[in-house]
Amino acid sequence: MSKQFDVIVIGGGPGGYIAAIRAAQLGKNVACIDEWKNEKGGPAPGGTCTNVGCIPSKALLQSSEHFEHANHHFADHGISAKDIKIDVAKMIGRKDAVVKQNNDGILYLFKKNKVSFFHGRGSFVKAAEGGYEIKVAGAAEETLVGKHIIVATGSNARALPGVPFDEVNVLSNDGALRIGATPKKLAVIGSGVIGLEMGSVWRRLGADVTILEGLPTFLGAVDEQIAKEAKKAFDKQGLKIELGVKVGEIKNSKAGVSIAYTNAKGEAQTLDADKLIVSIGRVPNTIGLNAEAVGLQLGERGEIVVDDDCKTNLPGVWAVGDVVRGPMLAHKAEEEGVAVAERIAGQHGHVNFNTIPWVIYTSPEIAWVGRTEQQLKADGVKYKAGTFPFLANGRARALGDTTGMVKFLADATTDEILGVHIVGPMASELISEAVVAMEFKASAEDIARICHAHPSLSEATKEAALAVDKRTLNF
Repeated sequence: MSKQFDVIVIGGGPGGYIAAIRAAQLGKNVACIDEWKNEKGGPAPGGTCTNVGCIPSKALLQSSEHFEHANHHFADHGISAKDIKIDVAKMIGRKDAVVKQNNDGILYLFKKNKVSFFHGRGSFVKAAEGGYEIKVAGAAEETLVGKHIIVATGSNARALPGVPFDEVNVLSNDGALRIGATPKKLAVIGSGVIGLEMGSVWRRLGADVTILEGLPTFLGAVDEQIAKEAKKAFDKQGLKIELGVKVGEIKNSKAGVSIAYTNAKGEAQTLDADKLIVSIGRVPNTIGLNAEAVGLQLGERGEIVVDDDCKTNLPGVWAVGDVVRGPMLAHKAEEEGVAVAERIAGQHGHVNFNTIPWVIYTSPEIAWVGRTEQQLKADGVKYKAGTFPFLANGRARALGDTTGMVKFLADATTDEILGVHIVGPMASELISEAVVAMEFKASAEDIARICHAHPSLSEATKEAALAVDKRTLNF
């Protein structure tokens, strides 16, 4: 006999597990299906983010940053450290332990919130009395019936045409997180978040890293002034970034990878590397979902088509996160998961796409929320801009990390904050103040008038807000 649930969530990543927990908090009988496995074959909920994305990449970034500081910056603090070595295997082991802590934490949260967890692949079977019949293909096949179905199956790395991932030499984000030893030469195709973060990790550990980017501009989605500042920092670090390239034939052999490409000047080039990381975006994951069995509508990119409330074309079927429209960000998926759970419970869940923060966890970090200066110009919006460099911030000087700036963009008439852009230390943490301010429709003057602790990096935020009115106090 089928097990009956009010809500069945297919996928246990940030969108899925959060949706399941919120629905359970609201009194629903909830099941969550997830197929991720750990090395022992056990459940590993958390999706791409926890297993091969956000969490493990940050663990490696932290380890590699410690190594970089020990080699190049400890002496500035009077700390003598000689013959510094990196044990890559131990670093990878620590990363794996961090991932497992998060996997186990999600399983604990399911138990705490009385969410029934099923380990396996979930797929549609048919519409049934009381909702939809869902098959779980795992160690033992089970059949569930749910009144409401939330699809949160995430996304997969996009491969280059004709160049499949072997996760040995040609790597997706998954393989990039499992490199067993520092490669002498590392090639990266794509200068997006994954390319920059993974390139940064292995450059710090001694690899000669070259990033090939097809677009003529660096980080085109980022505010141009911020992107230029970041590019200067990466160039200084020795991270080689070639823009405007056209990638040609890629040869993969036991010896490594050879990439033929044409540079921005139209000159034929060849790049030989031990490993190649391909980071050219991600595609929605509907593999094995059996969407056609129930007539679930998919879009041109393979995404599940939803309206503004994440409703699909089928009554009682919803979808959130990377598998639908919008930015492929873990926190966007979480907010959609909460909103859908609340809508199912008769509440009014809401997600404001205009205040979703973006972060690139390189060094310097890059973070932003709202519109860029080039977007405001294109839209014909009259605005005021204010910037403040970390070079003039006392805490940044004490940290020994003065790269970058905070930039405010505000409406020229109302002074409402339209965008905040940061490149520099702890930008990922500093951006939250801007998100809160924009959610409450704050003006630049509001932030300029708020007392910020001294000395703190957040003072740069206050000073950038003051700069909108051309009255900075420390620069």
